[in-house]
Amino acid sequence: MSFLVTEEAPNFVATAATADDGLEEEFSLASLRGKYAILLFYPLDFTFVCPTEIIAFDERIEDFKQRECQIVGVSVDSQYTHLAWRRTPREHGGIGQIRFPLVADLDKSIAGSYGVLLNGAVALRGLFLIDREGIVRHAIVNDLPLGRNVDEALRMLDALRFHEERGDVCPANWEQGKEGMTPTTEGVAEYLSKYIK
Repeated sequence: MSFLVTEEAPNFVATAATADDGLEEEFSLASLRGKYAILLFYPLDFTFVCPTEIIAFDERIEDFKQRECQIVGVSVDSQYTHLAWRRTPREHGGIGQIRFPLVADLDKSIAGSYGVLLNGAVALRGLFLIDREGIVRHAIVNDLPLGRNVDEALRMLDALRFHEERGDVCPANWEQGKEGMTPTTEGVAEYLSKYIK
């Protein structure tokens, strides 16, 4: 998975269940150039951890939009299963009307190209942060029982934006509003003397 970091994100064209409860037959990752994107791979619709993650990201969708970032979910389910899951109320095991697309990866080629396909069956919980030029800048992959953290995804997006805007790098535990570090020996020494006790 980490081999993709610094590389161009593998493009794909696939059918997606869209935020307006329709289908986009030729949704492409390349169409998001000029925006940041987060690809969320997850194992299957109508399962256990998956809806908690999808709903958690949807509940913070405005935070991502403010940062010019599009969330895209991907699983090995069909577009029709995605629609059914969206149309099923949350109290009955669905995800309701989430506000980002879910891509169908029935042939598992997308999960395969991102290195998250597990035993040829389902995708691990991969998260890929892609910059506005289409380059993968951050990737994490969790095993099936381990849900992801939305705040950490936002923190990494903020760190990337901070670095792009200022040129400073983001030290351990950096959060928005904190100082960065000048990527020089002197910058490191200054940062360490101020913040590391």
